[in-house]
Amino acid sequence: PWKMAVVGSCSRCDVQNFQGQNPSWRFRSTPATERALQYQAGQKIHGFTVKEVVAVPDLFLTAVKLTHDNTGAQYLHAARDDKNNLFSVQLRTTPMDNTGVPHILEHTVLCGSEKYPCRDPFFKMLNRSLSTFMNAFTASDFTMYPFSTQNGKDFQNLLSVYLDAVFFPCLRELDFWQEGWRLENENPTDPTSPLVFKGVVFNEMKGAFSDNERVYAQHLQNKLYPNHTYGVVSGGEPLAIPDLSWEQLKHFHATHYHPSNARFFTYGDLPLEQHLKQIQEEALSKFERTEPDTAVPNQPHWDRPYTADVNGFEEERIEALLHKIEIQMKHQSTSFGLSLASYIASCWNHDGDPVQLLKISDSVAQFRQALKDNPRFLQEKVLHYFKDNTHRLTLSMSPDEAYLEKQVKAEEEKLQKKVQALSESDKKDIYEKGLELLSVQSKIQDASCLPALKVSDIEPTIAVTPVEMGTAGGVPVQYCEQPTNGMVYFRAMCSLNTLPEDLKLYVPLFCSVITKMGCGGLDYRQQAQQMELKTGGMSISTSVNPDYSNVDMYEQGVLLSSSCLERNLPDMFHLWSDIFNSPHFDDEERLRVLVMMSAQELANGISYSGHMYAMTRAARSLTPTGELQETFGGMEQVKFMKRIAEMPDLTQVLRTLPRIKRHILNPLNMRCAVNATPQKMSDAAGQVDNFMSNVASNKKDRKPVRSDITEEPNFKPCQMKTFFPMPFPINFVSECIRTVPFTHEDYASLNILSRMMTAKYLHGEIREKGGAYGGGARVGGGLFTFYSYRDPNSVQTLSTFRKSVDWVRSGQFTQQDIDEAKLSVFSAVDSPVAPSNKGMGRFLSGITDELKQAHRERLFAVTDKKNGHLIFCIHVLHRYLGIGQRTCGVAILGPENDTIKKDPSWVVK
Repeated sequence: PWKMAVVGSCSRCDVQNFQGQNPSWRFRSTPATERALQYQAGQKIHGFTVKEVVAVPDLFLTAVKLTHDNTGAQYLHAARDDKNNLFSVQLRTTPMDNTGVPHILEHTVLCGSEKYPCRDPFFKMLNRSLSTFMNAFTASDFTMYPFSTQNGKDFQNLLSVYLDAVFFPCLRELDFWQEGWRLENENPTDPTSPLVFKGVVFNEMKGAFSDNERVYAQHLQNKLYPNHTYGVVSGGEPLAIPDLSWEQLKHFHATHYHPSNARFFTYGDLPLEQHLKQIQEEALSKFERTEPDTAVPNQPHWDRPYTADVNGFEEERIEALLHKIEIQMKHQSTSFGLSLASYIASCWNHDGDPVQLLKISDSVAQFRQALKDNPRFLQEKVLHYFKDNTHRLTLSMSPDEAYLEKQVKAEEEKLQKKVQALSESDKKDIYEKGLELLSVQSKIQDASCLPALKVSDIEPTIAVTPVEMGTAGGVPVQYCEQPTNGMVYFRAMCSLNTLPEDLKLYVPLFCSVITKMGCGGLDYRQQAQQMELKTGGMSISTSVNPDYSNVDMYEQGVLLSSSCLERNLPDMFHLWSDIFNSPHFDDEERLRVLVMMSAQELANGISYSGHMYAMTRAARSLTPTGELQETFGGMEQVKFMKRIAEMPDLTQVLRTLPRIKRHILNPLNMRCAVNATPQKMSDAAGQVDNFMSNVASNKKDRKPVRSDITEEPNFKPCQMKTFFPMPFPINFVSECIRTVPFTHEDYASLNILSRMMTAKYLHGEIREKGGAYGGGARVGGGLFTFYSYRDPNSVQTLSTFRKSVDWVRSGQFTQQDIDEAKLSVFSAVDSPVAPSNKGMGRFLSGITDELKQAHRERLFAVTDKKNGHLIFCIHVLHRYLGIGQRTCGVAILGPENDTIKKDPSWVVK
């Protein structure tokens, strides 16, 4: 995908989402970090020379910096006791036009290489590996190819595929047409159908530019740094993409994708030598050094000044930010390696020192010293960078009712210009090439050249997560001891069972404002400051959990989540007590600001998450869970928030908030969970006890029921087809079918079936042939769901969903296809879980380790019978997806659609 990176030297190097996994309690040297400390500066290893070895106790890692002798390629290894190993190679890619050449190249290199000439090895590896992450990113001035996995053999397999893709891609013309752009008959098999633009990146960027914030940010960057690469759109301006030729693409690869222009990063507990040896043998040994001309010169400074006022900084504000950095260093996510790679990418890309960036404590200490030496340190920075800085741009953007029409018209004109220049033989040529592409896309792929793990490489049992159950003030509490590195994580689930129906729609709004309106003796500004100073964040969100054994049962609630450093436990619970006992519901102005922000965020999110909205709406009429999820997080909620945002007077909304609070923030309907270190657990339990006695007065004993589960025996699933006309040039399409819950014997087969249909049929039809950015099938919540993302087609995609069922029924798949689908399912089932989230599946949905293990065994057992697999899968498919068997819901979000408008079976919103 394409990310608009912030430009400049080290501007992205703030410590954002800085998180890791499983460090030890304190910096006791662990095997991986200890091993790396043995290296010496000047030491030669497999064609590389060690430049620097640094222990970074803050992050529990050892950094080893190397350079490749022959090509000058730079290398950084972060040795850390983390099984989730990561590799990344990044290249400085500095385009000088809007054709999106680095972005289209990123897509095309993943379509086959010298050693792995099959089409699309990248997507095929998703089903032949247990990777925890695989992707590629195009930023404004670099392109990055990262993957991570917990399996050593898998790491070597993926490294081999990635190295070959980046340095020795096929870059076939047909792949360029598929991924970039092409002229093609609307219906490729009908030479008389009109010619149109097609291509994956072409459609992706049309989708990206239907988001107003994206458009604004892009203009801001292009106009602030107009003189070089930041003056163009690295992802591609949709109407400039058709100016890119295949020749230009190959030239860009030759000049930018060279080891002399590359930076390699590896992370985790696997030995460094093995990585260096493989990278040297499979790639770097085949190159000589070049002098890449990819550096970005400084933007000439403008000289028009302006005036502004400079204010001082409150000490508390500064402390809050430094506290935030401390928390970000201690909090561990499962993708620490990926966070590190992203964190150092921009600075390293412009020859900054990545090791310096890792020494965060040093930077904080230097900052504190600078403040001490000069109390006006920050004010002077403001003067220098803001007030006295003449390089300044004021950019305003106003809405244009005809924006979409103008885009459509501009594309039409561009198309006509291209078409008018064509001779009859050109048109015949285009038709024949379109057929050639179609036949290549339709061929059964031989992927045998690609490495693959086997089902026998998967661990047969899960690692058990021990939890202890207790109570605090009559409220059930789950305690889970974990190496949380000095952090404490608190969650509470509050049931919505007593909430009157007419208040349901307001619950998401309540959740988003309750922690932002002020509480106790604090106004909303002071509350925000205290949260930043004392916690790692406090939030409340809606939670709808389908029952694992019955599709018509679910739990509805709101989830409270927060975290803090151990020393701040009393402060965190004090803030929660104030929110329970004395939240402020009196400031209509503040509420208006929060409502506007909330409504705007929802509206802007649709162009990114349109497939989620389509899936949620399609599920609405099939299960009680689906109905409630649409209320809380679907298009129904978007419409409701838009209505609230347009109200001239919000007093009525203010009045509903305390009503909701009485039902929700009620200890009678609550259960809690705490994750902390063993040393801190009894302390944490004491604090939960205190908190419960502080909020006991909120017990509003309406009905003495403690049933958390809601059952709707009268729920009748029904067929629904809904269309939402949207101001986008692309569609999001979904169809859902009611099936079975998690513990049902057929659930495992449906899960594997969904992965196989995605990999072996839907991906090829929806993305490769159809030109959508993505599509597939998934299982969960008692439903089998089809979806497509940023899709130029609408109703045609629905018939593709149907045809995928016919494809399974025709039995054109093999045992190998099923094994690959299993690998893909297990890589999701076994994705790493951070210490802060251990035991959460059990807490939220009641799924114990025993239930998980039983599900695991059912997954292994799918199709173990000799040759019975075909009959078995087809039998399960018939039972749930066969015509007449299914009750299905359909939803599409997309541009105005005449076919749908004329069809009375559709509800048009």
